[in-house]
Amino acid sequence: MDNKEAKELVGKFEKKVREDLISFLQKKEALDAHVPECPDVEEKWGEIARSYMPDGAREFKDYPVVSLGWMMLIGMAMAYYWDTDWEKYSKKTDIYEELRDKKGYDNMDETVVEGLLGYTGEAAEKITELVAECASRVYGLLNHEHVEPGTEAALGCYIAALNQLYLAGMAMELNALGYHMTPLQNS
Repeated sequence: MDNKEAKELVGKFEKKVREDLISFLQKKEALDAHVPECPDVEEKWGEIARSYMPDGAREFKDYPVVSLGWMMLIGMAMAYYWDTDWEKYSKKTDIYEELRDKKGYDNMDETVVEGLLGYTGEAAEKITELVAECASRVYGLLNHEHVEPGTEAALGCYIAALNQLYLAGMAMELNALGYHMTPLQNS
């Protein structure tokens, strides 16, 4: 597979992941029909991805669903930061490391869902399960691509999956925070 073919495969895969996540989250009523966007948070993706890749790629081998799901949690955290104090958080370059280092990589779900977003009990379980379901779905899509591990296409698909999970987490949290994108009614 040459570079052009790999890029095409990754592009198609990323579109498939996006459509699947949006459809699934809408069915679960975690997203409205019009998915919220936040260019400020979207612009931080590259920085977050570079920070996350060493941990995420290492963990993917033994814990692929965790490696994928944690990025969705990071997207949720970024939406929360945008809503609460973006002036402060937009300048930070170590957001992922701060989240990870609070309780360690293995406890990112607790750090974000309970510690940052403030969910407890059944609500926390529901959010954690939804993130796990999304990550499992994306892992299934990755497996169905049949790309050879260690190739440029495999890395591209992994990064595309992380990006879409980040964006889905962001959109889901924006929705939970009350950002509902509805058309204006002309009066």
